[in-house]
Amino acid sequence: MHVLDSSAFINDYTTDQSIATIPMVREELEDEAGYRFDALEGSGMQIHIPDPATIERVERAARETGDLEELSRTDIRLLATSFELDATLVTDDYAMQNVAEKLDISVDVIAQDGIDERRDWQFQCQGCGRVFDEHRDRCEICGSDLERKRP
Repeated sequence: MHVLDSSAFINDYTTDQSIATIPMVREELEDEAGYRFDALEGSGMQIHIPDPATIERVERAARETGDLEELSRTDIRLLATSFELDATLVTDDYAMQNVAEKLDISVDVIAQDGIDERRDWQFQCQGCGRVFDEHRDRCEICGSDLERKRP
């Protein structure tokens, strides 16, 4: 089974596998991509709503990799759906691919190259230079903004 992100509908992704997605994806689509969603839903595409416990698990994994702030609510639920259905996630989103790798979710990419390796991001204070493993709104030492950086 394949779980489709909005990029799959935008790029007219096709597969012989059964497909699923979440209702929030339809909200992101316009014009032809929206029509593709509607047509696939009418022809049997599974619409899945992930369990809250699985959503929390995905959020924990995204927090650990440093990708949580990069992911939308839709992204998190797509990852949770892929996890619950033991399905391949179809996306071009690098942050989603990174978290999928951490959760052992297989990924198919569409129009972009996939990730080469999973990354656990760090966050560096723009004022004092202190490095944090988890995202915070501001540095707890000097109060400056933090910037995501590759360790």
